[in-house]
Amino acid sequence: MLTIIQRLNRVALIWKTAVEQFAILETMTPMAFMEFRCYLAPGSGFQSLQFRIIENKLGQKMESRVNQHNIIESFQDEDSKQQIAKSLSEPSLCDLLIRWLERTPGLEQEGFNFPRRYAQAVHAFLADELAEMEDEQDPEKRKGILAEIKKQKDTFESLLNEERHNERMQKNERRLSYGAFMGALMVSCYSETPRFHLPHQLLTILMDIDSLMTKWRYNHVMLAQRMLGSKTGTGGSSGYMYLRSTVSDRYKVFLDIFNTSSFIIPRQYIPPLTSAMRHTLHSVSEDTNGDLLDRRY
Repeated sequence: MLTIIQRLNRVALIWKTAVEQFAILETMTPMAFMEFRCYLAPGSGFQSLQFRIIENKLGQKMESRVNQHNIIESFQDEDSKQQIAKSLSEPSLCDLLIRWLERTPGLEQEGFNFPRRYAQAVHAFLADELAEMEDEQDPEKRKGILAEIKKQKDTFESLLNEERHNERMQKNERRLSYGAFMGALMVSCYSETPRFHLPHQLLTILMDIDSLMTKWRYNHVMLAQRMLGSKTGTGGSSGYMYLRSTVSDRYKVFLDIFNTSSFIIPRQYIPPLTSAMRHTLHSVSEDTNGDLLDRRY
């Protein structure tokens, strides 16, 4: 696990460096940019083999792309096409993350059963929120608080109800399976527990990488608008308008990890770990000798 975190931190640092380099390009004037832009044609960002492979390796879904049909066709040579096809056929980092989170200790129904305990905690939290609302004398404030509680309840139900979660997956509104989402939520809830320190660091770094990629795309958009205005791209794309469409949540691979924050409840409601669960976590840590990707986790 330490090796994985170290390498992902390196990836994040590389992306941070790539993001910061746009500041140098932005010192150019549009006139200066025009002097060499003609040498780029008919090249295009569509033809960036390395960038497409990075996206695929991370887990960018084909159906989430704006121009999904041009991903392979934009490359002329067979070797590049084969590399792209290979990167699409292999398990992505997101696929492996899902399998890993599904094995989170404590999700088992016959064990700690975090999903059940979490559901009970959510109901207790909402009940207390409703009780506090009853003490409010102002009708308008009561109405606002009640609407907020209803909104929170609907949000929690989208996760507590496994069928509703699966429906969202079918609509491509969620990526993580029910078990994986619960695993990520459990890691977040117990992030201060020593056993979950490293898993929580891993999830945080993945969000950092996703955020940095989004910043890179945004900087690319603003550079294109600054230098080209509404001109078409060198590869025939709509230029700024196309690039702007890529700066959205549809291009975030680990969006579900960001969204676990929507389901965090106040600390006092988080189910305490049982002595048996603590023993299990301690035993697994010893058995794996610190390698949390081995065996169960």
